[in-house]
Parts: sequence; C-alpha cells; structure tokens
Amino acid sequence: MTENDGVKEALPPDLQALADELSALDADARALAGGLDETQASWRPDGGRGWSVAQCLDHLAVATRAYLEPIEAALRSARERGRWRRGPVAPGVCATLFIWSLESPVRWRVPNPRSITPAPAPPLAEALSGFLRSQEAARGALRSGAGLDLSVRFVNPFVPGLRFRVRAGFSIISAHDRRHLWQARRVLAADGFPGR
Repeated sequence: MTENDGVKEALPPDLQALADELSALDADARALAGGLDETQASWRPDGGRGWSVAQCLDHLAVATRAYLEPIEAALRSARERGRWRRGPVAPGVCATLFIWSLESPVRWRVPNPRSITPAPAPPLAEALSGFLRSQEAARGALRSGAGLDLSVRFVNPFVPGLRFRVRAGFSIISAHDRRHLWQARRVLAADGFPGR
C-alpha cells in the first residue's frame, strides 16, 4: 500500500508481486531461525570456514541496507526530476543475468565485499530482527517509489560503474536473500550440526 494524503492505495500488481516476494522471505527467515538456540545459530560448517545461520541473516541485513542507499537516492532524484511511472518496468538484460547469478543453488562463489561481511558471532535475535528491519525498509522504498519511473538507474554499491534500473534492485535484493537463506538451510543439514 502507498499513502497519499492519508488514503492507502494498492500497489500496482507488478510492484505488489515484489513486495510479496520480500514478505515471503521474511516468513522463510522466521521459520529457518525458529527453534534454534544460540549454539545452533552460531555453528559454522566446513570446520568453521562457512557462515552460520546467524551470519547469513546478518549479512543479508547489511547488504540490503547497502543496496537501498543508492536505490533511495535514485528514487529521490526521479521525484525531483518529475520521472513518474508509466507502467511496469523490466529489470533489463544485464540485471536479469546478474539476478540469475545470485539465485540458489549457488553456481559459483564470488568474493564477499568486506563492507558486508557478517559479524563473527551475531546473536540470532539481533541478526533476525536486523534482517526483518532491512526487509521492511525495502518494502518501504518500494511503496514510496510506486508512483515513480523505476527505470531510473542506481549505481551498484559493490561494483562501481555498474548501473541497474531501480526496479531490478528490488529483484536483486530478493535473489540475494534467497541465495543466503538457501545457504543457511544447508547449514542446518550439514554434518556435525549440533542437536541433530
């Protein structure tokens, strides 16, 4: 829903689908973290080289906030320039490939930017609430930009010079979430996971 003079308006169907994706990922994260104690949430596979469930959630919260900063700047610029929505916007070819590369199962690993490396042992409750807050911020940006032209571009915060349409940014966030929630589910199934 968007707010205009105190009246709530439904999101256009294409944007509602993106908001629903983000909400489904909230539910997935809650289910994943539900019932875990701190030992389980902080257990790291691969002899301690892999990330724990709590680290996956912490990483997603930090990465989403990093993506939202340039997305929100692009939305402010679109509003200032009077770039209004004309209809649904496709992510674009380059962004579609980038989104595909993020989807699980992981096809190849890429180095994680240091700025979004998770804390070594974040408490599960903090990691989950940080993730959920970042998701709500993403839905808030989507709602606030619903009337704008989402073909405006933002700079990828981790690959300078790479620019995507704002509409693609929301799909990038969702795909990245799915990737690391998949990774966290694999932690629960890994040999040596405590309490199994």
